[in-house]
Amino acid sequence: MQNIIIVGAGNGGYALLKLIQQADYLQVRAIVDIDEKAPGLKLAKEINIPTYKDWKPLLNGDIQIIIDVTGNKEVFHELLANRPATAVLIPGEIANLIVSLLEEKNKYIHIIDHKTIMQELIFNSVEEGMIGIDDQGIVNLFNKSAERMTQLSVEMAIGKHVHEVISLSELPRVFDTGLVELNRELILESGTKIVTSRYPMINEEGKTVGAFAVFKDISEVVRLAEEITNLTEIQKMLEAIIYSSEDAISVVDEDGKGILINPAYTRITGFSEAEVIGQPATADISEGESIHLKVLQTRKPIRGVNLRVGKQKKDVIVNVAPIIVNQQLKGSVGVIHDMTEMRGLMKELDHARTLIRTLGATYSFEDIVGTSNEINFTIEQAKLAASALVTVLLRGEVGAGKDLFALAIHSESNRSGYPFLRVNCSSEEEHLLETELFGSEKDGFIQPGVFEQATNGTIFLDEVGELTKKTQAKLLRVLRENAIIRGEGTTSIPIDVRIIASSSLNLEKAMLEGTFREDFYYQLNRMPIHIPSLRNRKEDIPAIAEHLLVKLNQEFGRNIEGFSEEAMKSILLYDWPGNVRELENVISRSMIFLQPNDRIVEEYHLPKSMLVLPSEDKGEASLGTLAEQMDEMEKTVLAHALKVCGGNKSRTAKQLNISLRTLYYKLEKYHLA
Repeated sequence: MQNIIIVGAGNGGYALLKLIQQADYLQVRAIVDIDEKAPGLKLAKEINIPTYKDWKPLLNGDIQIIIDVTGNKEVFHELLANRPATAVLIPGEIANLIVSLLEEKNKYIHIIDHKTIMQELIFNSVEEGMIGIDDQGIVNLFNKSAERMTQLSVEMAIGKHVHEVISLSELPRVFDTGLVELNRELILESGTKIVTSRYPMINEEGKTVGAFAVFKDISEVVRLAEEITNLTEIQKMLEAIIYSSEDAISVVDEDGKGILINPAYTRITGFSEAEVIGQPATADISEGESIHLKVLQTRKPIRGVNLRVGKQKKDVIVNVAPIIVNQQLKGSVGVIHDMTEMRGLMKELDHARTLIRTLGATYSFEDIVGTSNEINFTIEQAKLAASALVTVLLRGEVGAGKDLFALAIHSESNRSGYPFLRVNCSSEEEHLLETELFGSEKDGFIQPGVFEQATNGTIFLDEVGELTKKTQAKLLRVLRENAIIRGEGTTSIPIDVRIIASSSLNLEKAMLEGTFREDFYYQLNRMPIHIPSLRNRKEDIPAIAEHLLVKLNQEFGRNIEGFSEEAMKSILLYDWPGNVRELENVISRSMIFLQPNDRIVEEYHLPKSMLVLPSEDKGEASLGTLAEQMDEMEKTVLAHALKVCGGNKSRTAKQLNISLRTLYYKLEKYHLA
């Protein structure tokens, strides 16, 4: 019989006391708390267990286990200093984990008995993060561990769509497919790297009513092994953790011989307990050296090592930590993550990216709809760019059609028979973007980048204003030298590609703010082309809308013939801050509300948010956005300065204290040239 003292009678002490009372081999001798109203003290009195305000008189040789659930570090260290030599001090975190595991076990028993499927699926006390959604993708379950890992409060998560909480969550897919997904790695917006398993929630009638995910920090089990102070007394708890984990775990003793593996280990490596227990730590390794043996030699944890293990030589990432008890090395524990499936998915993703980059490279200038002076002027500039081998910088607002112009320039150039590859400069982290652009060399493996894949063709660098200054410097060197150096490589590789760049940002302002290199700007700005916004060529809107309608009819399988006079009037009154992309979005959304027999888009089919007052009104609807009003003011200032200086552009630039190049750009932008 193990005698126990519980220090702290709050909710944790209460729950722990209640659970320990069910164990025949454990006996609580006393519970201590200075708060007389603590729930644990009340329970202790009901079951005739002595209660105290001070724990010091209770420390004697008759006590084998002391559990500190006060959450106070000073109390813990004081207990540690004064405990009997024969007594084990268990910190509150481990005690809470014991409570959590036992409670989780009880809840799963209730689920198996079909008493209720939705009864308390998530417990705030478990170390694993848990999140659940309903059939609409709305978060309805979110525990404290999920709150800690995502750094979002429960209040901020509950009721939101899951993609607003975890943008890369695959729970909606699990709900749609009804398939379980195990051991998927993911990096949260908070930067925490997790391993997650996702499950559909199915009621008694067999209907899928939602989905939930259980996830944990990838190294939590390793950290737990480092924190354990006495392996013997809590061996059962450690085994429970290991056997419940979906990650492969192996434990070796101080001599490097296997003493424990879990079912996930057998599943990943193909080795059974009989083939591992009692055998050297090298028994499961196909390629590489044992990390267990390294950790036993250095007494320090080693994380993130790539190995091949098992009978099928699976690629894995291994984290191993030493088990040290009372300053003595007792062994090590390792966690194995299967990377074979993940790498396969990454290869498929790379292949998909390559296909996406090459799609749509057959657009020509005939595909650009509109007859306004503004768009005709821009098309003529682009045709000149197509015939000249010069770097082009496409300027314009988001959604104005910069990508379409880039494709048309490529298709009309003498490089049209070669690849056209698009790179979104704002979509990836710096190191990933550089690998995508320049490729990499590592351990003899060469991964070519976009510059090599686009040989003799065109690279479209979309949104170059989002590039970091480090990447700007590397691209500047490429533009000057027509050569690249792969990541991790040392050899300069000549390239032959044409660069078309685009940006919706004010690059001149970015240069003044120090976020965009001036030399890189001038290298890109050899032939600037400004794509006019839709509000500046509204006479083109009817033709563009009809063109989009044909395209969307094909996509949706509809036969919509056109727009009513009122609908087109509202479309023409709207300023379209999102340009052609927003127009396409509005038309597609409107088509959703049409009945099967409808053939005309009416005004009431349009989103209410775009039904604004005519621009002649002086109310709030005519104000426009801040950016629009600033542009209008800048245009007025430029026109006035040009008039004062008699049309002399050099004097105008000097008067406004801007460069002559910047003045030409702005005059072209506002059609003042």
